[in-house]
Amino acid sequence: MSASSTARRVAATALAAGAIVSATALPAVAAHDGDRHRQQSRVEISRVQADSPGRENRSNRSLNAEWVEITNNSRRAVNLDGWTLRDNDGNRYRFRDVRLAGRATIRIHTGEGRDTRTDLYQDRRDYVWDNRSDKATLRDDRGHTVDTKSWGNHHHRR
Repeated sequence: MSASSTARRVAATALAAGAIVSATALPAVAAHDGDRHRQQSRVEISRVQADSPGRENRSNRSLNAEWVEITNNSRRAVNLDGWTLRDNDGNRYRFRDVRLAGRATIRIHTGEGRDTRTDLYQDRRDYVWDNRSDKATLRDDRGHTVDTKSWGNHHHRR
């Protein structure tokens, strides 16, 4: 066998092996995209405003300017009844009779107010979220962590 025909056979084998590896890699990429889609189509903590704008004077207006937004990224409504939202200090808000529509967002304010389909109120008279460092944890009605959002370094308190 000549050197050139051996080289052609090695090249053909390498190309065939590359084609097989490429073909088997495609489903893995597709599965990864599916995982990413599955992660995005869930309920999440989408935004937090821990530092109430202006002077923090514990007025209801200032307390309500401190909030957490929960977004349902799926098309289907989600029943949040019994779900909880907690901070690092153990302050807990429990959702009661709340249904979050598909592709909708609800804002949970710290102070007092009248609940609507877009805004809920914890009816507190003191701030919950630490301005510099805290963690919001959303749990479902079975206590499973659905999402968390952290800010700061968790060593400094208000």
